[in-house]
Amino acid sequence: MEGTKPVNKKLAAALSGGAVLVLALSGCGGDDNEKLDSWAKQVCDAVQPQAKKIESANASIQKETSDNSKPEDVQKTDAKAFQDMSDAYKAIGTAVTKAGAPDVENGEKKQQDAVKELNTISTSYASLKKQVDALDTKDQGKFADGLKDIATELDKLGKSGNDALRTLEEGEVGQAMARQDSCKAATAPATQS
Repeated sequence: MEGTKPVNKKLAAALSGGAVLVLALSGCGGDDNEKLDSWAKQVCDAVQPQAKKIESANASIQKETSDNSKPEDVQKTDAKAFQDMSDAYKAIGTAVTKAGAPDVENGEKKQQDAVKELNTISTSYASLKKQVDALDTKDQGKFADGLKDIATELDKLGKSGNDALRTLEEGEVGQAMARQDSCKAATAPATQS
């Protein structure tokens, strides 16, 4: 399994290196705004289980990158993980849609941009799943090359703007979200790095 060893590590690194952009909240405190707090609670409560799902998908890929993993196992694990991530981001997008626009200036635009981005990320993970499914596990070299391409895509996905999410979370919205226990719980692991 020598050939795919460094690639597996690269895949794990790409994943942990920011592909998980689950509402990494900063800032807390700020003025109470009941309407905004209730919006934040609705979003945070919906995000928490999805954040856990993404985290566990991440963990399963990390685990499957051990030196002696068979290509078939790597393929199966990665495909399931990408599908889970795709579903999770879609669900977060749905939650933000359902919550409506936050009660802040340009709230509607911020909300729409965030939903659009979450859906794009969901689609990207779905297409990565298809790529993994199509890999040739019988040919070690081809499989390693295919994984390399996927790791590159993942890297881009991690870096590609989570700007809309950041924009949604800046200012009062971020402060309201930071006050919610479910958002604190959802982001705790991400902030310990």
